[in-house]
Order: sequence, then C-alpha cells, then structure tokens
Amino acid sequence: MGHIARARFGQHFLVDREVVARIVDAVNPQPGDSMVEIGPGLGALTGRLLAGLRELNAIEIDLDLARVLRERYPAGSLVVHRADALKFDFSVLSAPLRVVGNLPYNISTPLLFRLAGFADRLKDLHVMLQREVVERMVASPSGNEYGRLSVALQYRFRMRKLLDVHAGAFRPAPKVESAVVRMEPIDRAARAARDEALFARVVTQAFSHRRKTLRNALEGLADARDLAAAGIDGGLRAENLSVADYVAIANCLAERPEEPRQS
Repeated sequence: MGHIARARFGQHFLVDREVVARIVDAVNPQPGDSMVEIGPGLGALTGRLLAGLRELNAIEIDLDLARVLRERYPAGSLVVHRADALKFDFSVLSAPLRVVGNLPYNISTPLLFRLAGFADRLKDLHVMLQREVVERMVASPSGNEYGRLSVALQYRFRMRKLLDVHAGAFRPAPKVESAVVRMEPIDRAARAARDEALFARVVTQAFSHRRKTLRNALEGLADARDLAAAGIDGGLRAENLSVADYVAIANCLAERPEEPRQS
C-alpha cells in the first residue's frame, strides 16, 4: 500500500499468511458474532475475519489507514471507528463482544487493564502481544514472570498462550518476539473478592515491594493478624501467593471491624 509505519502508533504490520490463518482458525468467527478488531492496520486479519462474519467493528487510530479500510470494505460489513483504543468505550458495541487484535506493544499493558474493565461484556479475546508480556500474563505463582499483571488478569480471565510468532512475520520487524493469547472472562460471581478495589490495592502494594516479606510489604494495609486470619504466612513474598490467596487477604480486610479511635 506504500504506507510507512509510524513509530508513534507502534505500527508493525503482520504479513505472514500462515500466522494469519492460524489466528483466524483459533478465533473461528461465526456470522452472529459481535466482534471488534483493535488495530487492523493494513487489514491482514480483517478480510479473513470478515469471511466468517456479517459485520466487523474495527478501531484504528491512524487516519490514513482508517480511510483505506473504509474504501476497501463495504460499509455494511466493516464499521471503522477512527479512535484511540485506550479511550474507546467498548460498551457501545453489542455484548457478548469478541475482541481480536495485534495490539500496539507500546500501550499493551494499559490496554489490557482497560479491556479488563469491560470483562463482564466480553465473550473472549484473541490478542497478539510481546511474548514477554504473554509469559507474564499466564505465569504461575513463584515463577520468575509472575507479578501484578499475572494476578490482576488471572483474577478476571482464564488465559492460554496459543502460539509464538517470530519477528520476521511483521513489516517492519519488531525487535522482540510475539505471541498470541486467548482470554476468556471469569463470571463475576466466581471472582469472589467482596471489594475489587481493595483487592487491586492489596495486589499493587504487595508487588510494589516484592523483595520484602508480606508482613512488611503490606505495612499500613494489613498486619500479621490479618494475614494469619486469611491463612497466609507473613514470611512469604508477593510472588508466592496465588490469586485465591490475594482474594482471601482482601476479603479478610473487607470484613475487619474498624478499630475504635483513641482520644
């Protein structure tokens, strides 16, 4: 198309047809699906997805690419939203919504957290990210990659890495390897945290001091009694706890009666 990739948008266009086919096969689009593609770029996935859909929404921040996509595909089949995915209101699209995309790597983590905020409206997500990020997303407790991102996303989604994608599958080639991950929302009733804001605060504070033991990392938020009541060893570190452990701590704090103020 003669389009020059724009670094400010993190543009690396997927050109490997075999990888495209494997992603579309994993997505398995059906005519009745409500689906949105984030960052369609040159349309490598777009056309293949449309072959199985009646309509596809696409979010594209690049004005030139949005124009080309509108010209290439009939308005009745592809609805192009020229917008920043970090600011897009996904609630305007029909639920349950399926999300597909080669996410810009420079905004992938904040974009994942934004999508997590719409988890109750989503059916699934099939997204390509930097492989290092995917490894962190699916990591198990006590592993080197396990961290805040792991806990925050595993609380809301079941996730599985589907395939690795080599840098040569893109033009221009990125300096990192990539991977595709499938994410399926966990029902709200099964997530168990009574106060999700408090849960997020516990996770954030614990991993902000991950070299400290929990009794020290959570100072000012939870003390030894709270950890004991939640069945947690205060000598452990943030990466040793499962999602359920963090839920237990947050629920214990949520149920803790307020101590009377001293005069």
